[in-house]
Amino acid sequence: MSENMIYCYSGAGHCLDMAKQIAKALGDTDIVMMRSFPAVTDARKAKRVGFIFSCMAGGLPGDVEAYIRELQIAPDAYTFAVEQYAGYPGCGLRKIDEIVHLDYWTGVSNHSTAIWLMPHKVTLPPTTPEKARQRISRKAAEVAAAVLAGKKSGKKPPKAAAFEQMSKGLGKSHARRVKTFKANNDCTGCGLCAQLCPRGNIQIIRERPYFGTDCIGCLSCVQLCPNAALNIGKITEKRERFPNPNIRPAELTEKVIHID
Repeated sequence: MSENMIYCYSGAGHCLDMAKQIAKALGDTDIVMMRSFPAVTDARKAKRVGFIFSCMAGGLPGDVEAYIRELQIAPDAYTFAVEQYAGYPGCGLRKIDEIVHLDYWTGVSNHSTAIWLMPHKVTLPPTTPEKARQRISRKAAEVAAAVLAGKKSGKKPPKAAAFEQMSKGLGKSHARRVKTFKANNDCTGCGLCAQLCPRGNIQIIRERPYFGTDCIGCLSCVQLCPNAALNIGKITEKRERFPNPNIRPAELTEKVIHID
């Protein structure tokens, strides 16, 4: 096992980009993806264990909370977490802290991938996609330095009870929203959306995608479609996509990524 472990949930690649940058600074790090049940749950030999994830519906993405409850972490391991969010951090950091007792935690604002809810430009503070990526890099360097120095946050993440209730409500709406998913004539039937779906919720039949109801709203299919052919109703037709150019789609489906 590597000296460092980072558990990562990434939809459009931004959190994985940050995880890789932090891992390069730390050295000898395994990034374990949490788009599905993590391939490695026993992290007791790791000296540092981190969590990098996006705020989804005001809370943790998908089944991440349940996955983290299955992890085994040494009592003396240094633990940290970084959350990416568009306008508000929500309750995700507090949820993780309640399970693993974080030594250090922080967040960084980024453009929303939930373009059915808001355009990417609705970000606090407002910024361009390129500047947002630069901010991720600066934050990654800051986090890596803090982790290597053993920095302690000194207080718990905000409880954000209102966001916890909101996340429950929005989370249940994804199954209804998926009924409005559609592919336009630019769809080539390449199958990337089906490969990326963490729930296996998309099937390619006669070169067209068909959507089930087991959707968690990660929007990997919409954000990473090479032809921007997938939409949620009409609302996303004129909204730009925001995939991370530093991450290949195939990386999102890997189980463990090792960084020396």
